[in-house]
Parts: sequence; structure tokens; C-alpha cells
Amino acid sequence: MAWSVRSTGLIAAAFSLAVSMSPAIAADQLQTLIAGPQRTEPNRVRDPYRHPLETLKFFHLRDNMKVVEIWPGGSGWWTEILAPYLSKHGKLYEALPNPASSNEAKRGNEIFAAKMAAAPDLYGKVIATTLDGDHNKIAPDNSVDLVLIFRNLHDWVPQGTADGALKAVYRALKPGGVLGIEDHRAANNQPQDPTVKSGYLREDYTIALMKRAGFKFAGKSEVNANPKDTKDYPSGVWTLPPTLRLKDQDRDKYVAIGESDRYTMKFVKPR
Repeated sequence: MAWSVRSTGLIAAAFSLAVSMSPAIAADQLQTLIAGPQRTEPNRVRDPYRHPLETLKFFHLRDNMKVVEIWPGGSGWWTEILAPYLSKHGKLYEALPNPASSNEAKRGNEIFAAKMAAAPDLYGKVIATTLDGDHNKIAPDNSVDLVLIFRNLHDWVPQGTADGALKAVYRALKPGGVLGIEDHRAANNQPQDPTVKSGYLREDYTIALMKRAGFKFAGKSEVNANPKDTKDYPSGVWTLPPTLRLKDQDRDKYVAIGESDRYTMKFVKPR
């Protein structure tokens, strides 16, 4: 069911004013929202690494779509863009992790729910569901135009839940619907570690998982590539920003590299 929310009015009022005054909204609503006042500064500063406009255009997002975002995280990085973009003509499902699965999941869900409740004019139409392997429906069967998975697959593979999660995604997508996925890209000259200790996944490994789930490969983009990423760090991908797990140790070096090299791919559920 949709979030039950209480308005603070502040962020929503600023957002509504910007939209009503912006001549760009009709021509490029998505770009206007990416630059909009509803976005938090910690989320906005990551745009040079996450390329929201180019990524969503590659996935062919349109404002009249039914969309599922998988495991949005407490910050709601993509939700700040997707929710207002889809609010008038589309529909947004946020498939959250099972809060009983870990303290991290429980806390992330609580932070996300508080964010939704704080700005109902922006997020009041968001529909919260659960993705926990293949145990839940993330949306009605065969109803969704687009499912977005941003850097979650590398968690599911070592947990043994990837096949189940992709099965739930497949059920929700309508025939011809698109699955868009982005994750940390492993070097192709090393075998895939099934424990994904480094956080990196090979592209061919990912494609094989998707095909096993019934999807057809529909293309890839280099929009989130980072050739500076050597993928050989003491704490894996979490050595790099934004985590910087080593803290001050070689911090300048890792900040200069930036966020990880990522593949960006799309798959289609056959008609």
C-alpha cells in the first residue's frame, strides 16, 4: 500500500515553485528534476559518478511508466528523481529488503520511510513492497514497464538469492518490459569469485544469470565506466568513494580515482 505520510511542506513547496517557474520542464522534465531542490546535497554531489540523466535515458524511462526500483537504500538516491517524475502519469514501486534479514536492512528501511513521510507531496504516491529472494511480489504480475537494479546484484550472488530475486523481477515485468541494471564491473581476465568478496561482478557472469532467469540481453552503455578503477584494493570496491573504508589511509589516492567502474546493461522480458 502507499506510504501514510505527514507533510512538512518545505521541500515540496520549493520543488513545486521550481517546477512551475521552469520553462525547461516541458522539454526536459527529467533534467529539471535532477537539478531540482528536492534532491539532498549528499546525493547531488555523486552525479558526476552516477550520471542519472544519461543512465535513465539509456533505460528509456518515460513519465507514464510503471517502474520498480529495487532496494533504494536509506538515502533514496534515485527515488528523489523517480518519484516526482512518475507521480502524475506513472507509478513507482519501491521494493525494500526484508527488515528481518539484517539490522542494516531494518535501519535502512526506517530511514527511507522517514524520508518518504517527510515530504508527502513528493513521495505520497510511492508504493512500498518487499523483495526478499522469491518470497514476495514486488508488483502485480506482468504489470511493470521497467525494473531498476542499482548495485544490488553483487550482494545477492554471495547470499544465494540472485536467482530468486530475478524470478520475482521477471514475474513483475510485463512481456517486453525492461530490466535495467548497474553494478561494479570486474576485470574480464580473472574468474568470477562466487563470494564476490571484492564487490565486483564480471559482465559475462551477469549476462549468464539474466539469461538463466529468462531475460534477453538488449544492450549496454559505458556511461558509468571509470578507466581509473584498477579493481585491486585492500578492501575491494569499498576502498573507493563513497565508502572509503580505509579512512585516511591513501585517501587522496582513492578520491582521485573516484567511484567504481560500473557496467550498465538492459535486458528484456520476451513477449
